[in-house]
This record gives sequence, structure tokens and C-alpha cells, in this order.
Amino acid sequence: MSRPERIVVQQSFPPPRPTTNPYIVMLLDALLATPGLEVRTFSWRSALLGRYDVFHAHWPEILVAGHSPLKALVRQGLTVLLLLRLAVTRTPIVRSMHNLHLPQGISRRERAILRWFDRRTALRIGLNPTTLFPPGAAHETILHGDYREWFAAYPHPGREAGRIGYFGLIRRYKGVEELLEVFAGLPGDGLRLTVAGRPSSEELAESVRALAARDPRIAVRLAFLEDADIADLVGRSQLIALPYRDMHNSGGVLAALSLDRPVLVPGNETTEALAREVGEQWVLRYDELTPEVLGAAIARAEEIAADDRPDLSARSWADAGRRHLDAYARTFTLRNPRRPPEGA
Repeated sequence: MSRPERIVVQQSFPPPRPTTNPYIVMLLDALLATPGLEVRTFSWRSALLGRYDVFHAHWPEILVAGHSPLKALVRQGLTVLLLLRLAVTRTPIVRSMHNLHLPQGISRRERAILRWFDRRTALRIGLNPTTLFPPGAAHETILHGDYREWFAAYPHPGREAGRIGYFGLIRRYKGVEELLEVFAGLPGDGLRLTVAGRPSSEELAESVRALAARDPRIAVRLAFLEDADIADLVGRSQLIALPYRDMHNSGGVLAALSLDRPVLVPGNETTEALAREVGEQWVLRYDELTPEVLGAAIARAEEIAADDRPDLSARSWADAGRRHLDAYARTFTLRNPRRPPEGA
């Protein structure tokens, strides 16, 4: 099958809402502005009955999840129908690798469907240069874009000496409880820690509140953050601490860097590469989070000039639409390997 003049791509995300991940909103804007590409946001009717050339998945686990066992079962059935439809019509799946592993705590049925989804994927898109792909799998790397333009409309307050911030969804693997315990062991009356974001469970919320109550220097706000709240929290912070236990792709890291604040993150291949890209002083890494490590990171953050900025030139959205169009187009060559590449 040859490449159509205009590629129609069905996305796995619905029309954006105020709470939609900014990455998705900016990606959609970039795709809609790309000549030769028609984009459709997700509905089950569109995905199952609509006509399109490529299905682009982001977080496939969302397709099989539901707020109740019955809703989950219905969505899992619909996902099976979708995969059958894609197989019968030979419609390729392109998947952005936001997560490298299956979610924890899912059912055997969900796991089986997601593995089937993975086997049916024709091409994978890595969001950073260290993403590992299955041997022989077709892939492209399109770097996760920055958030500078996204936050440009909001006030950017000056940084406050000794203030550390954490923002974003609060989940067990993000290490917020560990951060609270480590900060409590760090002496200094002039230090402050602000933790803000929506917890994944009431149990976790209670744990965070209990740990924060032990130290008057800690403030918590356990609620969804608007963009203006994030710009304010990050702007006032001298350092953003994001102690995720497993860090590969992080919109929070890029949001902090886009607002010109250094981040403290676990050291791994991904964060080492990011430090080389944007500047070593902006991505501070550790092997084990301790009060001494946290104190040293604050001291290093103090050395950054107020008008200095990380180098995010490789994270521009200007070329993202075309790069995705090229990735979609490549799937037509993959479906028909005897067809020579264009221009050959």
C-alpha cells in the first residue's frame, strides 16, 4: 500500500480539557498545523468506525482502565474490538513511549491486552535519546518538547533563597514521602519545602500530611495544580526536587527547566544525558537521597546566576509536527517492505 497524499491519524487521546497533560495539547497543536496531516482525537465511535490511516497510542493502559469493574470490562472489550479492527484493516499502530513498562497492579486480562497491543505496534517513538527499544523494532526519536511558550503567559516570581519545591501528581514511585523524611533531617531555619499536587489515594495523602506535620518548615497543598500555580511554585523555588524511583520521561523536569529552575533527580542514563544537553548545573543527580545530598544541591543552586537559563534549543516544538508526519509515513514502508523508499 502506498503512502496517501494526506495521512489521517487517529489519536488515542480525546479532545483536550483544562486538566489535559500540556504535552498532549502542544503536540495536538503541532500536528494540526502540519500540512499533509489530518488529526482526529479519540472517541470509541471514531476509533472503531472511522476511516483513518494510522492509530497513534500514547498511554494504552488508559484504554483498558475504568472507574468500576464493569466499566473496565466494557473498555477492555472495546479495546479488543479495536485491535481486531486494526488487524483486519492492516492499520499500523504508532506508539509514543511515555512509559517503558506495564503499569503495576493491573489485572491479568489488562496485561494480556496490553501485550497484544505491544505486539501489534508497527513503530515506536522515543521521547528522549536513551529510550531502549525491543531488538529489531522500528523506531524514531522525537524529543519531548519544552514548556517555555506554555508558561509564557503567567507571572514568573523571583526565586527565594533556601526554598525547595515539589509539584505534580503524588504517587508512591515518585518518592515524595522519602523527600519529606530527608528534608526533616536537614538543619537550617532558613530552609523551606513546598509539596503540591494531587495524591493518588487518600492513604497516601494521609501519609504525606503526617510526615509534613513533623516539620514546621514544610508546607503541603494536596490538590490539582493549575498552570499558574505551577509557574508560581517553581518560580519561587531555588531548587525543584523530583525524587522519582524510576525516571525516564518526566514532563515535570522539563517544566521546571522551562521555568529556569534547576532540578534534583536520581542519577541514571537518562538524567545524565539531559544534564549534558541542557547544562550540568541544571540537572543535579544523586545515587541516594540524603540530607547531605539535599543540602549540597541547594548550595549548588545558589550559584546559578539569576539571568542564566538552561539550553533547551533541542526541545523546540517547531519541527515536532513534521517529525511525527515522517514517522507516520514510515509505517507505510514497513507494511510493504518490497516498496522502495521514496526518492530511491
